[in-house]
Amino acid sequence: MLVTEKAPAKINLSLDTPMRYLDGLPKWNMVMTSIDLADYLTIDIHDHPQTIKVYTDSGFLPNDQRNLAYQAAHMLKTRFHQAAGVTIKIQKNIPVAAGLGGGSSDAAAVLRGLNAGWELGLSLEELAKLSLSIDSDVPYCVYSHTAHVTGHGEQVELLPPVPHDWVVVAKPKVSVSTPTILRQINYETLAHLDNAGLLQAMQTGDWRGALQKMGNVLEPVTEQQYPEIGRLKAKMLKLGADVAQMSGTGPTVFAICRSESRAKRVYNGLRGFCHEVYQVVML
Repeated sequence: MLVTEKAPAKINLSLDTPMRYLDGLPKWNMVMTSIDLADYLTIDIHDHPQTIKVYTDSGFLPNDQRNLAYQAAHMLKTRFHQAAGVTIKIQKNIPVAAGLGGGSSDAAAVLRGLNAGWELGLSLEELAKLSLSIDSDVPYCVYSHTAHVTGHGEQVELLPPVPHDWVVVAKPKVSVSTPTILRQINYETLAHLDNAGLLQAMQTGDWRGALQKMGNVLEPVTEQQYPEIGRLKAKMLKLGADVAQMSGTGPTVFAICRSESRAKRVYNGLRGFCHEVYQVVML
């Protein structure tokens, strides 16, 4: 049986962390949305029991139990005592180690696909709860819909859809270690965001007001190690972006543009300046 799933990238419209839990992980306060830059997965459920295989067209990803898509299949197969084997083929379009949640979105797509293929009947809420054991971004990616995400990442409150504005995504030729960045957070000096104001603006449809409230408190932390993030952001704003900021722990920077012509100007201005550049829309 073949199941196909789309796995969209996520961006952080806001990313804040008010404190660190006793387990050492950050408490999150984030607003996330998905964009039309996506991986595509083909999931084959077959009669070769106890086998899980992952194939990707990327040389940068492991194909074994280190792969989050593998972990998702293993978790669901074990928990629900499924004898069938699973072969997952991933067409990678989302840059790896970029702060765009590509691995988490792949894992979420596997959960949705196997839930349908095995007829488990789990709701998205149930899948999201199960998925936190894989990675903190997976619960959001199960929904892949604009949401306020808190706690360890398991509390996902869906928000009204965002306008289909244009987004230019640029990833410099560096890879960021999320655990390394998280260890460097100094909570005494962190400049927190007005997330309450952002949520109010989004819930009342004040998108212009929402754009002014966006931000990422980890930007200065990552930028200290990778100054090209600041240069990318400045260039985007100079080219006419309405908002430019880092996604996740980086290094990807995205620009939100209200018009396609402005997005094209940003895109064209960055193509010779940056390793990977994409022009997409918010979903």
